[in-house]
Amino acid sequence: MIASRRFALLIVAFAGCVALTPSRTQAQWWRSGPADFEECADKAEKAANKEERTSLLSQCNAKFAGRRKPGGGYSYFDFMQNRSFDIAGPNPTPEEQKKIDEHYTDFLDRERRNSIAAALSAKQHQQQQLQQASLKSESDKAPPPTATIAKPQASSGDPRARTRTTPCPRGSFSCEWPRLSEGIKDLKKLFGSSSAKAKRG
Repeated sequence: MIASRRFALLIVAFAGCVALTPSRTQAQWWRSGPADFEECADKAEKAANKEERTSLLSQCNAKFAGRRKPGGGYSYFDFMQNRSFDIAGPNPTPEEQKKIDEHYTDFLDRERRNSIAAALSAKQHQQQQLQQASLKSESDKAPPPTATIAKPQASSGDPRARTRTTPCPRGSFSCEWPRLSEGIKDLKKLFGSSSAKAKRG
């Protein structure tokens, strides 16, 4: 009975050693592995062919989210927000990731408000255009305003009185003709009366 317990404990210990072996191997690999994306990319560039290089670079991209900054530290580019965030290491810490997510939530709220405002503005613009079109169609249907022209007052047959009351531009035929005909009538009267006197004498 005691021997079987010892045997069971031995099996459990052996299983534990086997379970811990891959994690130790993995930890050793990480110690000797690249520290950040740039170091990983440098190693990938030394690959034998283009396909292997492309594969290694995609692995580097998956392992490291941050990129080394020239002055030190790292930056993480969030393509969803189209902006970069400063981070301490080659990957964001849980606290840094939480802040990035909070910024993303704020970004989504701003985008939603902007899209609502743009939709309202477009709707108002459309309503203004409809109102203007409606007013234009109503003005097109309405009869044009009639111009009232003042007619000259009928005189007692004296053309000079007519020309005095109606404003007329100088030199136009319609204005000059009454003056001319009046002058002819005066000449006829003058010559007509002198010829009648001569006949009588």
